[in-house]
Amino acid sequence: MADIILQSVGLSRTFGALVAVDRVSLDFARSKVHAIIGPNGAGKTTLINLLSGELLPSAGTIRYKGHDITALPSNRISLLGVGRSYQKTNIFPSFTCLENCWLGAQSQLPSSLKFVRAADGYDKVRASAERALELCGLTHRRDAIAAAMSYGEQRQLEIGMMLATEPEVLLLDEPLAGMGSEEAVQVVYLLRKLARDHTLVLIEHDMDAVFAIADLLTVMVNGRVLETGTVAEIRASKAVQEAYLGAD
Repeated sequence: MADIILQSVGLSRTFGALVAVDRVSLDFARSKVHAIIGPNGAGKTTLINLLSGELLPSAGTIRYKGHDITALPSNRISLLGVGRSYQKTNIFPSFTCLENCWLGAQSQLPSSLKFVRAADGYDKVRASAERALELCGLTHRRDAIAAAMSYGEQRQLEIGMMLATEPEVLLLDEPLAGMGSEEAVQVVYLLRKLARDHTLVLIEHDMDAVFAIADLLTVMVNGRVLETGTVAEIRASKAVQEAYLGAD
């Protein structure tokens, strides 16, 4: 049986009369890539917002390592080990790569380390920031100003900032959006590398990339789970072809 690190049970979110996420129950296994796909408006980003604590559910439960985290705010969930990236690049453009990762690492420090034990806090933040740069493949760009970097590098840096928080689960919302083919290849390589030691929950419209790296896929339509399965199972599903991938 798979080692489940993150789980949603009957998760729903409504906005007035709109049901954006409708009774979604999913298990996310440790050190696996679980892609969530579906047409625009399917509820994918809302689901990620619920899992990360940026939205509270209207109903249902979220569990992390078996513990109920449903009511926790996003900063508490981040401290527990759940990182999040966004559809649009979310970096500090006037800072260097290292400084961006430094800020990510510093956000995880207890207040006692921020203000009382400055030396200990400095060492921990520096180590986390430098490791994050190494993991995201930007050590050679550590002193580059973020605004001067290519779009693909900026997306890598955003992942690096998330890695600086030392997460076990990475919630990735369209990490390849807006990229050219060469940049996308670099980020796909990075995601494959990260999947060795992290759980990845991935929203992505580039189906070639999804099929190349995902262990499991969930297809959402109109806020509901249509089907969950392996790449081969999803490719062969008539229901998925009709609803999303497109039948011949």
